Amino acid sequence: MKVFVQAAWAIFWKDVRAEFRTKDIITGMLLFALLAVLIFNFAFELRVENVRQVLPGVLWVAIAFASILGLNRSFVLEQDRGSLEGILLAPVDRSALYFGKMMGNLVFMLAVEVVLLPVMVVLFNVNVFHPVVLLFVFLGTLGFAIVGTVFAAMAVNTRAREVMLPVLLLPVMVPVLIAAVKGAANVLDGASLSDVTNWLKLLVVFDVIFLAVAFMTFDYVVEE
Repeated sequence: MKVFVQAAWAIFWKDVRAEFRTKDIITGMLLFALLAVLIFNFAFELRVENVRQVLPGVLWVAIAFASILGLNRSFVLEQDRGSLEGILLAPVDRSALYFGKMMGNLVFMLAVEVVLLPVMVVLFNVNVFHPVVLLFVFLGTLGFAIVGTVFAAMAVNTRAREVMLPVLLLPVMVPVLIAAVKGAANVLDGASLSDVTNWLKLLVVFDVIFLAVAFMTFDYVVEE
């Protein structure tokens, strides 16, 4: 167990340090997310009366597609440099590679959201820093990182990897997007925690099930 945790941490810390030097992933994700939010802001000024109802949808459009940009880069550097095979030959469980990559992707997504949420508060004049709304954001982001890391490992060996990842990922993430958008919209519209408990349960169950599936199948994914 100790070796597993050390291997996962080594992969995670390698990705964080590499991103800290280059800032390629976070910069691209953040620019895309901010541009999407800015466009929606100008559009809603003309047509939308109750911004609280549509704001979670805007948030998750920005998060989802920005996350895909980051996930596409998860295994690209190792694949292009030919170092992915060397990592896979390391004498540790290959699921440690998955957990290290997944944690790195989660941190990058959360870093973008830390900047994105205050910008949305300023542009839309709606306070999204409600504890339950933030919980929906975290659980949904965790689901994206859990599932997206697996599909990124699958797509990296294909020719059209930039196109293949969203094709594989988005249909699977439909329950997460629906639960996160509906739950957050209800909270912003005045619903209590008990009113959105079922949406929270759906996100938790989704994250737990797919984390277990990813842990059990990642070895076969990278083998192919």
